[in-house]
Amino acid sequence: MSPFLAYEDKGVDVAAATSSLPLVLVHGHPFDRTMWTPQIEAFSTTRRVIAPDLRGYGASPVVPGVTPLSVFAADIEALLDDLKVETCVLAGLSMGGQIVMECYARFPHRIRGLVLADTFPAAETPEGKRARGAMADRLLREGMRGYADEVLEKMVAPYAAPEVKAHVHRMMTATPPEGAAAALRGRAERPDYRDLLTHVTVPTLVVVGADDTYTPVSDAEAMHTALPDSTLRVIEGAAHMPNLERAGEFDEALGELLARVDDSRF
Repeated sequence: MSPFLAYEDKGVDVAAATSSLPLVLVHGHPFDRTMWTPQIEAFSTTRRVIAPDLRGYGASPVVPGVTPLSVFAADIEALLDDLKVETCVLAGLSMGGQIVMECYARFPHRIRGLVLADTFPAAETPEGKRARGAMADRLLREGMRGYADEVLEKMVAPYAAPEVKAHVHRMMTATPPEGAAAALRGRAERPDYRDLLTHVTVPTLVVVGADDTYTPVSDAEAMHTALPDSTLRVIEGAAHMPNLERAGEFDEALGELLARVDDSRF
């Protein structure tokens, strides 16, 4: 049974705007739906935009233990059911991108376009599993602030605008440690999505910050090569969160995908 997710649902009702598919935005770790504020504002003037807080994050329920990507995806599917969204464009960044891949594995018939931002499809390595487990232990022991201080200038570039840094730091420190730890443990057990990407039949935008060290440009290039119908956009002047660091460039690329998907419906 999926918990009730907190979410933002803004913009033109899809029933009144049949030419525009809803856009569903899945945030990364350890953030919340406010990471998508620029995109909600930019695209809700022409379509319905839905941005949930994943379980364990933001205002959604905290479920300690282990939260696999399959559970996050089931939550998204339940939310689409509750909101009577039959089909949509699904976008995710970092962990959110991996959740989007899991969603495509579970319910591809509901997805008309994908956005994979600053993410990668491979299963976790043994070393990575140990590191995620150790970090989960640390967050439960120490809380989020020390981690947030350490990784801020990897999440966004050191030269990012002060207001962007403040927003990202605020999201990280507000995340419940129990939710973040459960996601880390679940993500350590994720499947390998590389074969899945070769079977994706919908238009896909692969986007990455040029200075992202978590998911470098080479990861994005490999996904672009694997996907049958994809566009690759490398955002200069950004690291792991180009949707906040360079919102204009990110929105331009996203808008092009949305226009293409909308046009393909007729």
